[in-house]
Amino acid sequence: MAPSSFLSVANFVEAILRRRFSSAGLSLQTQSIDSETTIQFWSPPPSPSPENKEKPSLLLLHGFGPSALWQWSYQVKQLSLSFRLYIPDLVFFGGSTTSSSSTEENRSEMFQASSMGKLMEKLGVERFSVVGTSYGGFVAYNMAKMLPEKVEKVVLASSGVNMRRSDNEAFIARAKCRSVAEVMLPSSGTDLRRFSGVISSMRLDYVPNFVLNDFCQKMYSEKREEKAELLEGLSIGRDEKSNVSPVQQDVMLIWGEQDQVFPLKMAYDLKEMLGKKATLKVIQKTSHIPHTEKPKIFNGIVMSFLLSSSPSL
Repeated sequence: MAPSSFLSVANFVEAILRRRFSSAGLSLQTQSIDSETTIQFWSPPPSPSPENKEKPSLLLLHGFGPSALWQWSYQVKQLSLSFRLYIPDLVFFGGSTTSSSSTEENRSEMFQASSMGKLMEKLGVERFSVVGTSYGGFVAYNMAKMLPEKVEKVVLASSGVNMRRSDNEAFIARAKCRSVAEVMLPSSGTDLRRFSGVISSMRLDYVPNFVLNDFCQKMYSEKREEKAELLEGLSIGRDEKSNVSPVQQDVMLIWGEQDQVFPLKMAYDLKEMLGKKATLKVIQKTSHIPHTEKPKIFNGIVMSFLLSSSPSL
């Protein structure tokens, strides 16, 4: 092992996260969903125990950033007690990839939703609920529309599926950058420090640059061109029209009070657009990643909603 790898703080943290997933009964697997696309995901072993087989299935979809391993580490232990978890890397994140040509259709959130639907079908999961955070919420919302007979309940966390072009422009202005990609695809420790300041209420002011560079290399160095294409391929945020319409499932919206990516007003507007089946819970003193900043509160809301037979809390 190279000295730089041996001394990597990011590698050490990643090893801890892998143990956290494994201790929750999850193993890392891959599945080809068609001739072009392969998905890497965490789930229980293919032959589940009788106890685990009886649990309802839950799909967790990560946001735009590092792989699922880095984004759901505070959820796996608690949620695995009540749910049979499926935690994939979205296409072009982690170990998931496709050889399909670079077109708007094959880089859109609808393509991601179709791919996740194919994964669940390949795994033989007939009914499941879905939790999506930020970009993963875009995917979750489209899965609810595409697969109403399979998706039971939906949680959209910090996910502005009602984003308009003016919202996109306002975010770029708040982040003091030239494009969304400049923020969402950090390439140095300095970029990562800025990115953290945008998405989180936690600050990295006292973390040395060499440590941040290490984490940036670990989490953001791969498939950068393809991820930029995903940002370009988004169907939302292109104009001032929002294409959000109610879905047939019950929907829980979870939002950080101080979200700088999708400000809280967007959450209230989205709740109105989704109609009577939507409920909004705001987590105080958190920004864009409440599942990381306030995981106990976040997990409690998710479990109460998904395990309740009533449409709202």
